[in-house]
Amino acid sequence: MEFNRQLLVDSLQAEYKHQNLPFSLHIFDNVSSTNQTLWQLIDQGEKPGCVVIATQQTAGRGQWGRQWQSPTGGLYLSMAIAPKLEATSSYQLTLATAWGITAQLRKCGIPVGIKWPNDLILDGRKLGGILTETKVNQGQITQAVIGVGINWANQVPETGINLQLWQNSHNSQMFHHLEILTSQVLLGIKSGIECLQVEGINILLSRYLDLLTNMGDQVYVNNFLGTVVGVTQEGNLRLRITTYDSKAAVTPEISVSPGTISLGYRQTPV
Repeated sequence: MEFNRQLLVDSLQAEYKHQNLPFSLHIFDNVSSTNQTLWQLIDQGEKPGCVVIATQQTAGRGQWGRQWQSPTGGLYLSMAIAPKLEATSSYQLTLATAWGITAQLRKCGIPVGIKWPNDLILDGRKLGGILTETKVNQGQITQAVIGVGINWANQVPETGINLQLWQNSHNSQMFHHLEILTSQVLLGIKSGIECLQVEGINILLSRYLDLLTNMGDQVYVNNFLGTVVGVTQEGNLRLRITTYDSKAAVTPEISVSPGTISLGYRQTPV
């Protein structure tokens, strides 16, 4: 499957009119990882706004070192940014990206939601994911790469969904080309990061929570049943735990960091 660069540029130019595009596009047929390739380009002098797109990855990575299956037909891209954030706030970049892409796809009529912390969900199944990598100097993030993988026409596992099949079943043809989807994802990343930088984490987090599918979900933590009530500014999941003392029920709140628990998927009946 050959990626049509001009179609992507035309789609982006429709958004930016007569302005110069804020992206430097590098398109490959096959790379080990778009994040890894982008880091190499940054080392060679590429600036924020540099984007790597590949039709296939041979060593795609997900969160916490997991392998991301990257067959032909999916969207695999990475964008370089230069955030002004403390290292302890790095997960805000993932929250911002998840919200930005989700909000952008919803504008296009695709009812995407967010599964904490970084999955894009459609009809209860995984549509895509985000991997953020950073470089830190003296406690500050100096460089960051946002990696995104989205199922478009590729094969997916039972817990996954691809956008092309979803569109066919819903008589929707908004994304009849991978390049159109790519343009909207790039716009989503940019709008999410801009929201974080201009509006601040409190506004960004409130918007993220509006699209979070896990609110009210129940999960066991250390044999205690917790109810999801929100997300912290650091990206941790807020849980209200119901316990009992000798007189009455009490509901303390705890937070758990990404990667420590799994919320699973709720598939929507069809």
